[in-house]
Amino acid sequence: MPKLKRSRVWLYFTAKDANSAACNKCLKVIMCKGGNTSNLMKHMASHGQDITPSTSTAGVVPVLGVSNIQEPEEESPAPSPASVAEMITDDADGSSTRSSLDTPFTLAKKAKMMKEKVDEIHRAVTKFIVKDLHPISTVESPSFREMSTALNPRYQPPSRDDLSNTLVPAWYCVEKSNLIQNLTQVNKVAITCDGWTSIAQDHFLTVTVHYIYKGKMKQNVLSTEAVYESQTGPVVAKEISSVVEQFHLGGKIIAATVDNACNMDVALKKLDFLKVGCFAHTLNLAAQKVYDIPAVSSWCAKIRPVVVWLKRSSLSKTVLREKQRILNLPEHNVILDVKTRWNSLFLMVERFMEQFDAIQAAALDLRLRKPMEKDKLERFTHTDLMKAEEFIKCMQVLYTSTMCVSSDKSPTCSQIIPILATLEAHFRRCDEDSVFTSSIKGKVWGSLQKRYQDENLQKFLKEATMMDPRFKGRLGGEAATDIWDRLEKAAVANATAAVAQPPTEDPKAHSKVDDADMDKPEKYLSKVQKSPLEKLFEDEDRELQQAASQAGRVPSITEQVQKELQIYKRLPGITSGQDPVAWWWSKRDTRPNLSALSEKYLCVPASSTPSERVFSCAGHAISQERCCIAPEKANMIIFLQKNC
Repeated sequence: MPKLKRSRVWLYFTAKDANSAACNKCLKVIMCKGGNTSNLMKHMASHGQDITPSTSTAGVVPVLGVSNIQEPEEESPAPSPASVAEMITDDADGSSTRSSLDTPFTLAKKAKMMKEKVDEIHRAVTKFIVKDLHPISTVESPSFREMSTALNPRYQPPSRDDLSNTLVPAWYCVEKSNLIQNLTQVNKVAITCDGWTSIAQDHFLTVTVHYIYKGKMKQNVLSTEAVYESQTGPVVAKEISSVVEQFHLGGKIIAATVDNACNMDVALKKLDFLKVGCFAHTLNLAAQKVYDIPAVSSWCAKIRPVVVWLKRSSLSKTVLREKQRILNLPEHNVILDVKTRWNSLFLMVERFMEQFDAIQAAALDLRLRKPMEKDKLERFTHTDLMKAEEFIKCMQVLYTSTMCVSSDKSPTCSQIIPILATLEAHFRRCDEDSVFTSSIKGKVWGSLQKRYQDENLQKFLKEATMMDPRFKGRLGGEAATDIWDRLEKAAVANATAAVAQPPTEDPKAHSKVDDADMDKPEKYLSKVQKSPLEKLFEDEDRELQQAASQAGRVPSITEQVQKELQIYKRLPGITSGQDPVAWWWSKRDTRPNLSALSEKYLCVPASSTPSERVFSCAGHAISQERCCIAPEKANMIIFLQKNC
């Protein structure tokens, strides 16, 4: 009895003999000794047909030339629609044509992704890790691998080592080169510097750069490098100098905005950079002086325990929320002051007065059991409330000033002089002030008036104020005349340095009459001889030539600057909400010299808060979960996270 052909593969082959069969598609003879179908299935795989082994007798195919004793119970099934669809492709015009036969090489190529696609997904994964500050080990977590497989089964995510040692450094090198290239197009920049200690007890020094490009204020993080030496002035100067050299900023730095630390002062003097003290830090130091007033300390001692009690009790928060809804007050939490936190005392008192009715109602609720704090709240008299209102009224301007110079829009140093003038007028003691208010004003302004006393810094800040169209009218008198004179000299020097070398003049154009020409009277006379009509109207012609030469003469740089300054002085100022950088950019065609000079002053930030914000990012990059990250890798991640 001949052996029955039970495999479905025989639907695509015709048996030649007991040991070979011919393919119905390509007519190739394939060996199949003893009816073995392995070679036949491999051959069909080269045609793109996946033949699933089957043991049913439904598709029995007779051996060529031999009749079967047992007939199949039913006809062989037709090819499924799925298998037919695999053999049909749609053309661009919508017509269906039979695809070309696949080879083992094309099948292997289909199983892999194109290199460009892999690189694109690698970049997306790297950006996901860096921008959202995820741990680098995320790429090896089972959940991330499962998600990657679900999105694209053919994609193999990078390993932790590849991401840390290859992808992130490669991206960092590209972005750093781009930043260096962008900085080559800028002539004037300012920097901010500050230090920070991570949770791993590594000290970092951050340097940021600020500049104006095409009418927009730009800022970038240059470096957040670890420093392994004592933070003395020379060491800080060495670190800053290294960063400046890396980004080719030599000779471009106008000023550096830093805090009031002594080592920063020594470092900037060593580097010969103009130091601008962080105005936000200066205002905070003045605000902290109120802690030294005995009347303020004893008065705050009545508020602070109540705030601590409300913050520590979980039930008190629920009760306070209920009272706020009943009294229709904002559902805000109470704030506890921290001496090192900017304006925290003002915020605590302001929030306490805002929620005073709700706090009183919550203290009377029977669900809260804290009789000591309740007694302190009951002892809070009307006089204490009056002091709180006076304190808020007195310190509100200082808080608003801090917010002005700490905004994320990089406020310029041109704001410092006008804000100081406003604070001086506000904190000037008056006869109607109470003893409590007078003591606060004396302490705050006594601290502020000692700042920014350096002569060079004073000149720079006043010039910056004049170059800001929002505040140009704030300074008057003889001081203003001196400032305008300095600005004129600075604009002339800036324009002179920017002007290209003039073309060499042709010496023949101004050649003088030599001795050889004097020996030829006819030639010499032909040059100076005039017609009778010219002699008659010689004076009139001379006046016309002078007028024409003056009309066609190009004004000198000094004359151009003087004219631009005259126009700028007569122009009305702009409101404080407008952008002075954009305003000068719009005037670059009519006042090019002053527009270029404005970049020197307006690029200098008023505070070092950009560096402080970098440390907020660094705190997430070097967190408790990833405190073992190398400082060099942390620098790359912070650079990419803040600049990209």
